Amino acid sequence: MTLQELIAPQHVLAGLDVPDKPALLAELARRIAPAIGREAAEVVRVLAAREALGSTGVGGGIALPHALLAGLAQPVGLLARLAAPVAFEAVDGRPVDLVALLLSPDPDGRGEAHLHALAALSRRLRTAPVADALRAAADAPAMYAALMAG
Repeated sequence: MTLQELIAPQHVLAGLDVPDKPALLAELARRIAPAIGREAAEVVRVLAAREALGSTGVGGGIALPHALLAGLAQPVGLLARLAAPVAFEAVDGRPVDLVALLLSPDPDGRGEAHLHALAALSRRLRTAPVADALRAAADAPAMYAALMAG
């Protein structure tokens, strides 16, 4: 699955204003829920369960909240740049300002499609020029272009 298939242009958000990690996860869930035909509360529940295992803050101001959600047709993602960084219990202790949400089905019980999509997102976002371009982008369309060009 390519990044173009994973993150649609309408799933890129610039200047998302949230006060903290729980509010961030709730807002991401609210934004993606209509696209997957699920209730936001269900999405928040699976994201919170995953975060309980350990933070998905990967360092460098980047977080990759992700979870498996039975019944999805394919992995789906959302990219957000926050209006102000929020504490996320990241591995380096830094607050995050770039967040990529990933939800994937688990048809094989091993989550292989999920791991491949997560690795692709992580590689792209943790590439310094890409992260810099996402932070410098004027708006969501410019962020999308920067993500896809990286």
